[in-house]
Amino acid sequence: MAETDLLADLPAFVASVDAGGFAAAAQRLNLSRSAVAKSVGRLEARLGVRLFHRTTRSLTLTEDGQLFLDHGRRALGEMQAGRALLESGRREVAGRLRVSMPVLFGRVCVAPLLIRMAEAHPKLELDLAFSDRLVDVVEDGFDLVVRNGPLQSWPGLMARRIAHQHMRVCAAPAYLDAAGRPGTPADLERHRAILYGRAGRVLSWQFPQEAGPALTLTPPSRLRFDDLGAIRDAAVAGYGLAWLPCWLIRDDVAAGRLVLVLDEEPSTVFDCHALWPQTVPLAPRVRLALDTLAAELPDATSLRTLCPPVGKAQA
Repeated sequence: MAETDLLADLPAFVASVDAGGFAAAAQRLNLSRSAVAKSVGRLEARLGVRLFHRTTRSLTLTEDGQLFLDHGRRALGEMQAGRALLESGRREVAGRLRVSMPVLFGRVCVAPLLIRMAEAHPKLELDLAFSDRLVDVVEDGFDLVVRNGPLQSWPGLMARRIAHQHMRVCAAPAYLDAAGRPGTPADLERHRAILYGRAGRVLSWQFPQEAGPALTLTPPSRLRFDDLGAIRDAAVAGYGLAWLPCWLIRDDVAAGRLVLVLDEEPSTVFDCHALWPQTVPLAPRVRLALDTLAAELPDATSLRTLCPPVGKAQA
């Protein structure tokens, strides 16, 4: 039995374990379910052992399968590292790049950059997934994940900060004409606000202070949405003040549909990170995506001259 025969069917075995079944592994590998099952069957025949207990509802490792798994993972990891090393010496970036990103932020800011990048590399394939849920980078088979907000510790993952998001208070001119313009955060108590809420929790508005913790306020509101786009639409329609990221309101401010208020207050900044599985060396297509986002996303997330950084909090 040639060792190459084992290596050819090894990805199907490892993917079936990680994905929890042949069908999910097939989706991850871009194969049919029967192709994955046959590949695992060939591997079992060549090894002379049963790797899985199969039922109509579940797929679980046998004792032999568990013993073989760790060695199989290492062998597959070495293969992937070797392939990435070869790719790093090629002029053309090639292969499939799977990226997960938040729905609205991804559509407005991230996806256009990656699509332009792919246009410059004809052998690069993009597989973009838009979801606001926290995905499992390894289990879901992503090469790269873009996340906003505080970064948690994720074993086995690398992270790189690729942009900042500046939050600003804004309102439609019609609303400000009727209700007046707030001059300080304390004035927000006399205004109506459109708040972001999800799972029963409302996001308070934050204003960094030069000394001490940020000032945190929850203005009066009868409107609470779990979608930033809906909040922006309601603000443009004149239903109240909104606290929104600069990348979302850039065009509305430029067109005069929204006006920035509390200009003297420093804007709260949320970090944007890219996360990816820890592999050495890094595949060229992943490296290209990381460098592209780090270079171009900061401009895409700012309001440029309409929303400049204010105060020491922006340092």
